[in-house]
Amino acid sequence: MRWVDAVTGRNKRVTNNLDALFLVPSAAITLQTAAGFTPTGQGAVCYRSATGAAFAQTQDDMTALISDDPDAPAVEVSRDDFGFTWLVVNGDPDNLADLCTDLHAVNTSLEAQGFGSGLLCSMVTFTGPAERPVGLVYLYKGGTFYAFAPTGAHQRDNLTEISVRDHLAAELPMERDLQKWLALWNAPGL
Repeated sequence: MRWVDAVTGRNKRVTNNLDALFLVPSAAITLQTAAGFTPTGQGAVCYRSATGAAFAQTQDDMTALISDDPDAPAVEVSRDDFGFTWLVVNGDPDNLADLCTDLHAVNTSLEAQGFGSGLLCSMVTFTGPAERPVGLVYLYKGGTFYAFAPTGAHQRDNLTEISVRDHLAAELPMERDLQKWLALWNAPGL
């Protein structure tokens, strides 16, 4: 932080690095061998929808971009209880590289069309021991990852989340501030 920023109370703006999503497939191998978490093949991008024809066209273009290939994964758009939109991609659990490419394309499409301020996060889901779901979440505005492991209605497994952070700290930019680990209740795949 610069001296002027400290005096005026401004924080240095953290920039995102969407290319970090391409690190997830190799991190998934570490997560599988170290802790027994396997990918489900499902990923999602969470964003705040905008009104108007331009946003609707962008969302339609993103869906078409992913689903135009004959071997394309299933794509659906849903809205959660908090008013956020989720574009969900159900791909091959053995091909996280394609899934991460699709999630990257959604993020960059929204960003390129001027809707980047509405992006919240991207998530790749895993199944852990005892079939418990775990989401590996990329915070768009922070450029970091964290784990979210729900165990029931508004309950989460903090020890599992911290364990995932520790396993992946050498491979992904993990969020160290636990207050930024958003609870994604009722998120697709969790």
